[in-house]
Amino acid sequence: MRVLVVEDEASLAEVIGAGLRRDAITAETVRDGRAALAKLRLGGYDVLVLDQDLPGLHGDEVCRQVVGGQLLTRVLMLTSPGTVHHRPDARGPGLGADDYLTKPFTHEELLARVLALGRRPRPVPAPVIAHAGVTVDTARGLAAREGRPLALSHTELGVLEVLLRARGEVVSGDDLIEEVWEEHTSYRTNAVRVTLGTLRAKLGDPPLIETVPGAGYRMTGGPDDGNGTNG
Repeated sequence: MRVLVVEDEASLAEVIGAGLRRDAITAETVRDGRAALAKLRLGGYDVLVLDQDLPGLHGDEVCRQVVGGQLLTRVLMLTSPGTVHHRPDARGPGLGADDYLTKPFTHEELLARVLALGRRPRPVPAPVIAHAGVTVDTARGLAAREGRPLALSHTELGVLEVLLRARGEVVSGDDLIEEVWEEHTSYRTNAVRVTLGTLRAKLGDPPLIETVPGAGYRMTGGPDDGNGTNG
């Protein structure tokens, strides 16, 4: 099972993550909602342990984006004492957490909730991903731009799918390696750069994939666009 923990208190995040890892659960931790959404858009997480009272992007808004964006993970919301819960049977509009756990809690309580959510069937992803005129039919392994079929290799298709799922957010080279390549591939081999070069050429003009210096890559052409550099 793979779990993402979102908690702005560093000590609590480490305690939760370490506790889950002791129970043979793959657990990663981030400190804010935007970082969490960027990771979730790459997929692969069974459960999101989400602090409701996050600074910046509030936990409720993170949850809404997870549910509304069909990010395919179950959500366990960590709430403060006295918080009015949006129970699954009486949830607030567009919120939709699967379960709630009030602080303080024991590791055993958290573990039981995580395991219960992990046993639930995960939502089924939409077979077609679309962004900025580019579509990928994940069931059939087909891609097109503005209706023009794209003859992509398996690796190019995988990179394009990851970037499309990110919806304009930056995806690091390491994350692309983890999602698309074999386990022992090293980013230093320039595998990502070479694949992106051929993928950009096949996508054609205007360019749709930006390199964000020091950060990674993202798709342009959508509402999340910003400044970036091709290359």
